[in-house]
Amino acid sequence: MMKEWATVISWQNGEAVVSCDVKSSCSSCASRAGCGSRILNKLGPQTSHSITVPCDHPLVAGQKVELGIAEGSLLGSALVVYMSPLVGLFIVASLFQMLFHTDLAAMAGAILGGVGGFLLAKGLAPALSRRESWQPVILSVGLPPDALRIDTSSSTDNV
Repeated sequence: MMKEWATVISWQNGEAVVSCDVKSSCSSCASRAGCGSRILNKLGPQTSHSITVPCDHPLVAGQKVELGIAEGSLLGSALVVYMSPLVGLFIVASLFQMLFHTDLAAMAGAILGGVGGFLLAKGLAPALSRRESWQPVILSVGLPPDALRIDTSSSTDNV
C-alpha cells in the first residue's frame, strides 16, 4: 500500500476533497545543477492536486488524513499509460515498414501508432479509474487543526 498525507479542503455528504502536495526530490541532491528532473519540476505550475475520497466520519478543513492506494493499481495504471503508446508505436511502425518498405513510412507509422496508443490509454483511463480497487482510501485521520493547543508560556514567566 502506497501512503501519502493530504490536507482536507472540504467535507460534504460523505465525500472529502483533499489536497496532496507535489513533492520534489530536488532539494537535497548533490547534482542539482545538471538535473533534468529539477528543470522539469520548475516548468510545471501545479504544486498540489485535489481529489475526492469517500469518508464516513465528518472532517474539517485543514485536517490531515493519510491516503493509501494499492501498489497493483498504481502499477496497472502506469502500465497502461506508458506501454500502450510504446506498443502502438512498434506495431504500427513494423506494419508500415512491411507494407511500404521505406523508412519514411516506418517513421510515419511510429508516429501514428504512438498517438493511437496514447488515445487508447486516454480512452481506457475513465473506465479503469472507476474500479474500486484503484481508488484511494483514507487510512487514518489526524486531529482537527483546532483540537490541540500547546501553551508555551511557563509558570515562572508569570512571577
